[in-house]
Amino acid sequence: MELAYIPSPSRGVLYLGPIPLRGYAFCIIIGVFVAVWLGNRRWIARGGRSGTVADIAVWAVPFGLVGGRLYHVVTDYELYFSEGRDWVDAFKVWEGGLGIWGAIALGALGAWIGCRRRGITLPSYADAVAPGIAFAQAIGRWGNWFNQELYGRETHVPWALEITSSADGRVPGYYHPTFLYESLWCLGVGLLVIWADRRFRLGHGRAFALYVAAYCVGRAWIEYMRVDDAHHILGVRLNDWTALSVFVLAVLYIVISAKKRPGREAVVEPGAEPVDGDSGAAVEAGADDAGKTAAVQKTGTDGEPGAGAAAAAEDEAAPSSGKDGTAPADGKAEAASSGVKDEAGPATAKKG
Repeated sequence: MELAYIPSPSRGVLYLGPIPLRGYAFCIIIGVFVAVWLGNRRWIARGGRSGTVADIAVWAVPFGLVGGRLYHVVTDYELYFSEGRDWVDAFKVWEGGLGIWGAIALGALGAWIGCRRRGITLPSYADAVAPGIAFAQAIGRWGNWFNQELYGRETHVPWALEITSSADGRVPGYYHPTFLYESLWCLGVGLLVIWADRRFRLGHGRAFALYVAAYCVGRAWIEYMRVDDAHHILGVRLNDWTALSVFVLAVLYIVISAKKRPGREAVVEPGAEPVDGDSGAAVEAGADDAGKTAAVQKTGTDGEPGAGAAAAAEDEAAPSSGKDGTAPADGKAEAASSGVKDEAGPATAKKG
């Protein structure tokens, strides 16, 4: 008997009267809320409007759920369409079985539809929601714990996962908690994307590509530890090949995008305020325009004194002439001149 281990729940569903409350579904729902909440904060920080992320998520989330289920059913079709199986079970999403590759692919299609309706580019939206998706995956993986599924090889480490169910070919025992490994990895991926985005100001889809590449690295070694049935190609699990292929594509996108479109988008949503760097440039441009206007008023368009300069000259010339345009008396002129000198003296002393 193991002295330390992670116990599995005795059941993954509770009933509130006739209504089933499934742990797997709760984990997915909580993950979606976290992704939308964080994505909204990041979207606003990039210059977008509040609520836009949620509006587009209305398209992305259903598409993602359908895509995730389709990928799982297609790659594990024998669980639903082989002899003795009921094909209706393919629609029972609450029993587990969502492939992240299909969820991201079809979810991106839904997000593209939502972005197109709002006049927003998909890469800028993907950058905003990337770390939130990673955190959503970290939370969603705990749904596998409720269902006692997706565990690794048998082990005796202190954090081993105890499997008590014998349904669907399970063998009770102690196994590597690969769901926990992937959950922790996804947390790290989300933090990595946030840090890199702040440090390098990633834009044009590169933050999302970084999330994809980093996730694939973790999924590869975690997938290698799993013992559930899977298709193999050249002795390697199908999901490992998928992770390798997607990783290469993500890295290529980062490199090519950085060369073709460096920096970050100035405006991510039509009619929204520009990001900090661009707003500062706008302020500087406004100051330059104001300076040019003042110069035109002072010098005129043809190099001659403008209206402002002419008015100033008239004000300065006024003391030198009387009310009728004649020159003042000599005594008054000398007194005026003496007064100007006396007033200029203290001013010059203070300035020095």
